[in-house]
Amino acid sequence: MRKTERVELTNMCMIQDGTRVLVEEKIGKWAGGITFPGGHIEENEPIVDSVIREMKEETGLTIEAPRLCGVKDWYNEDGSRYVVFLFKADRFSGDVVSSSEGRVFWMEIEDILKSNWIWHMDDLLKIMVRGEYSELFLDIAEEWKPILK
Repeated sequence: MRKTERVELTNMCMIQDGTRVLVEEKIGKWAGGITFPGGHIEENEPIVDSVIREMKEETGLTIEAPRLCGVKDWYNEDGSRYVVFLFKADRFSGDVVSSSEGRVFWMEIEDILKSNWIWHMDDLLKIMVRGEYSELFLDIAEEWKPILK
């Protein structure tokens, strides 16, 4: 049994303002619908610092005290693991500005699943909004079957 593995670390954050959340319509490699903004954790960067940095880069907002609410993870075909730390924040300052990663805009939480949303956004909402689960694992052996825990 191995104790270490190759891992790619990323983050995603749901910024909430009352009943609205900030969503991103990604372009390029990750295009495909509405999601929450996020990105990669840089080498030697604390996880919380990475989500604060990514939110500033992708949305123009400076978030305060982001709260870890879960993880989304899976194994790639090459055996490496991909981990997304899921955060939420309701304290922020600044003005919303889209980036080269995609258009960001406010949306009512209840309208997200009525829009063109990314794969498994419904499961992410069960973690990030409702707090029903803490992990979304995508099982590659079962054709990417989502498993909520």
